[in-house]
Amino acid sequence: MNLEAFQLGTSGMMPLPGRFLTSVLVRRDGDLFLFDSGEGTQVSMKMLNLRWKKISAIFISHMHADHVTGLPGILMLSSQVDRTDPLYVIGPQKLGDYIESSRRILDMYINYEIRFIPAETGVVYSGDGFSVQAFPLIHTKPCFGYALVEEKRKGEFHPDKAMELGIPKGKLWGQLQNGMSVTLDDGRVIESSMVIGAAREGRKISYVTDTMYFPQIADYVHDSDILFCEGMFEKALRDTAREKKHMTSYEAGLIARDSDSLKLCLQHYSPRYSDRELRILERDAKEVFPDTVLTRDRMSFSIPLKD
Repeated sequence: MNLEAFQLGTSGMMPLPGRFLTSVLVRRDGDLFLFDSGEGTQVSMKMLNLRWKKISAIFISHMHADHVTGLPGILMLSSQVDRTDPLYVIGPQKLGDYIESSRRILDMYINYEIRFIPAETGVVYSGDGFSVQAFPLIHTKPCFGYALVEEKRKGEFHPDKAMELGIPKGKLWGQLQNGMSVTLDDGRVIESSMVIGAAREGRKISYVTDTMYFPQIADYVHDSDILFCEGMFEKALRDTAREKKHMTSYEAGLIARDSDSLKLCLQHYSPRYSDRELRILERDAKEVFPDTVLTRDRMSFSIPLKD
């Protein structure tokens, strides 16, 4: 099953030429999940040929304009693609008021069901073989991070072991693969664990933005295959970051290291940095977490299945 992530935008506070506002889209076997939606989010989606109709759920971190003002456009565009499935929108309580007031004031034409779910710590959305978990962050407004977590997959079936045990191919093999035990003609009972390997870990993508650093973030995002995390300021501006309740890229590196994540994707850069100066943020993060990517708009990442 394919699992991909697309960094639609990387800018914090305001969009810049070539640097749209921070948002990430995850595609899991054709279904799309959008994390934050600042103004112009749909432009990057169009450039990447990602289809609005396939968005199953939208997760909003908090009610600041650079994370939510693109949502009305997404909602209106979804009415133009013959959508029949409901669209789930998850975020802080005021997000529901924002959606309803926008629909009323803008006289939006919406021809599908919008299901708003207030975010709270724990599982806020689930699907076939995965769930999305929300966790609290510390910002100037109520703010949540999110993690898409796949369930463990069945262990690998070993045909060679089945043949060694004298199990004939066919129906019995299928029963063993489904976790059932089987009884052979000679009376032997074969448990599925005798021919099936250990369960295989699922994959995890975490999304963190607009928060001051605190060590517990690492607990929420532990073992992420990819951690998308804000690195708004350089290490030298730590006091500024704390005052504004944001993080430095060095602190993002600490979270990636302490969570045993495999890859850190920096995002949500302050507009004070030119494209060339962004290397400062990358350098700071790599001091503590070498596998850091300074993401750029419309970068994509593929997360392979684990053996």
